[in-house]
Amino acid sequence: MNLSNKKDTKDIEASKCPDCSRINEVLSRVGDRWSILVIISLTQYGTLRFNELKRNLGISQRMLSLTLRELERDGLVNRKQYPTIPPKVEYSLTPMGKSFCEPVTALGYWALENLNAIDKARNKFDMSAK
Repeated sequence: MNLSNKKDTKDIEASKCPDCSRINEVLSRVGDRWSILVIISLTQYGTLRFNELKRNLGISQRMLSLTLRELERDGLVNRKQYPTIPPKVEYSLTPMGKSFCEPVTALGYWALENLNAIDKARNKFDMSAK
């Protein structure tokens, strides 16, 4: 068996973890920074309109649109459109999105608690690399 051959390597990985490709698919979608920040914002503030999310996160309109569309597709976010002029659209978490709050919030708190340690580690690494 040649490990440099991508097909053989893929077969080895699949035999060791048959669900890994599905897990990877889900994590790549919900694990990106904007998805996590949208989930955290909707957890913290509840139902929000598009521009409220945009202001809270400092995200571009295009990136927020793409992120919300994917989170809606994955069943984590509800999109409710009201027939008004101008159009009013609100976003909230679905029950599955709410079940995702605990691990995402824990990740957010972990990041906040470790910012200084991460900065120190990065500085130490950067200084030793010079």
